[in-house]
Amino acid sequence: MNQIGELLVERGLISDQQLSQIDPSRELDGEALLGELDRNDLIGRKQAYEALADEHGVDFLDLANHRVDLTLLDTFPQKLIYRQLIFPVEIRDDVLIVATADPTDLYPLDEASAATGMAVEPVLAERSEIAKLVKAHMGVGGETIEGLIEQKIEDGVELLEDIETDGSELSEMAQEASVIRLVNEILLEAIDTRTSDVHIESQAERIVVRYRIDGILHTQPVPPEINHFRAAIISRLKIMARLNIAEKRLPQDGRIKLKVKGREVDVRVSVIPMIHGESLVMRILDKGSMKFELKSLGMADETYETFSKLIRIPYGIILVTGPTGSGKTTTLYSSLIEINTPSTKIITTEDPVEYQLAGINQIQVHSKIGLTFANSLRSILRHDPDIVLVGEIRDSETGENAIQASLTGHLVFSTLHTNDAAGAFTRMCDMGVEPFLVASTVEAVMAQRLVRRLCLNCRKAIDVSKLDLPSDFPIDRIDGPLYQPVGCRECRNVGYTGRMGVYELLVTSEEVRDLAQRRASTWEIKKACVNGGMKTLRDDGWRKVLSGRTSVDEILRITKGDRID
Repeated sequence: MNQIGELLVERGLISDQQLSQIDPSRELDGEALLGELDRNDLIGRKQAYEALADEHGVDFLDLANHRVDLTLLDTFPQKLIYRQLIFPVEIRDDVLIVATADPTDLYPLDEASAATGMAVEPVLAERSEIAKLVKAHMGVGGETIEGLIEQKIEDGVELLEDIETDGSELSEMAQEASVIRLVNEILLEAIDTRTSDVHIESQAERIVVRYRIDGILHTQPVPPEINHFRAAIISRLKIMARLNIAEKRLPQDGRIKLKVKGREVDVRVSVIPMIHGESLVMRILDKGSMKFELKSLGMADETYETFSKLIRIPYGIILVTGPTGSGKTTTLYSSLIEINTPSTKIITTEDPVEYQLAGINQIQVHSKIGLTFANSLRSILRHDPDIVLVGEIRDSETGENAIQASLTGHLVFSTLHTNDAAGAFTRMCDMGVEPFLVASTVEAVMAQRLVRRLCLNCRKAIDVSKLDLPSDFPIDRIDGPLYQPVGCRECRNVGYTGRMGVYELLVTSEEVRDLAQRRASTWEIKKACVNGGMKTLRDDGWRKVLSGRTSVDEILRITKGDRID
């Protein structure tokens, strides 16, 4: 595979000059080189693989679009699948067809023939597609269960902090090579699939591994033998997070700093004892994959233009609201980066600091030693900031300090947990903040949710007349097809890939200030805003359905109908 570039040049499929531009030092391996050629529209991956297959006198098989006979796995040696990355595909005329990324390596083919008692014929397939089949049908960590520890243990996962062990039997078991590799497999698969949270749950007779991908939990197939490693897996992760592995009665929280494939990854670990043993959840913060660009978050053009002006006002409070995991931090970070200049001093106080932002001063809250949001905010104001971000307004003291900061000429960003934008005013008043202070300082409230994007590779246009649309769907605005998810290999048969924001921007008008000062209900404030032209979360969701970016079911899942009559 490392000579594929020369082969493509020999066959006239690319020029030597093009190859030199893509890989000047000729150091890319075959898979990486084909990816670069494909991304630069020089040659398609399929065309390149067909040329390689022809060179070796075998057929090329596009596994992404081929039905594999999974019953063959029952008699095929699993060691060969994991170690040599070959995969049985089908039987043709009593010959076993095996997909391989390296048809020149005959040893595993001979071993497969001896083990199955059949003649074996290789076909060339993409290494990444074979790997997808292995993970989908053999389970995460299966290679380790087989005890195949021959290659480098870290497998691309590097701990950035030293770990400590207490010398106990459980500690020693957690440090065994097979356990380390198994835990690394779980982490690598999670990062590769853009997982935000990994759930490792202890149940009565087994361990369950679930990944939250694009906001939805997906149970991962794991080999049954993994249950014997339950205690060792939990202990290994607790050691990595510098937690007490002997303590199994109380909840514990920790943090793991990793470097995976050259990217820094932070993992927040939460361990809670359940009736069948400890369960563990890891929140994965992949610093290398995050891009904080306000314009790319999914706001409608008019919403972006208005919000972009609001974040540049000289003083006041701008709130972002929504439940946990709705993208509030991403919106705030993107806003700060957009307005950050050498002439502006920005200080944040967060719990925790999720991502480190260049040119912005960030404070980590430590409640146990008295460094709360309220206390840190008082100190921040003596540090001559222009803009302040308070991670969350949780109590009246923090709310009042944020208001004082805005009244003394600072622009303050913060978050609240409310269901919609209008609820921010009543929420702050319920905390004990004076209504007239809330009314006079809050300049805007952005409520948001995250919806999954339809996979463009497999989404399917549907007949609107066959849909059971909700009564508030704007049927009169349909000027093109609506789409529903299908599922393909590209999106792991889910039908969605990635997420985008759905937004509701409330700009505080004089009418809203008056209502807030009079302690009007959330319903009254929302009604006034909608009558003034505000687009609700539901409205913005329907806009994204009409543009073909998400489905009706997604909007129904994350929003409620608007009742303002």
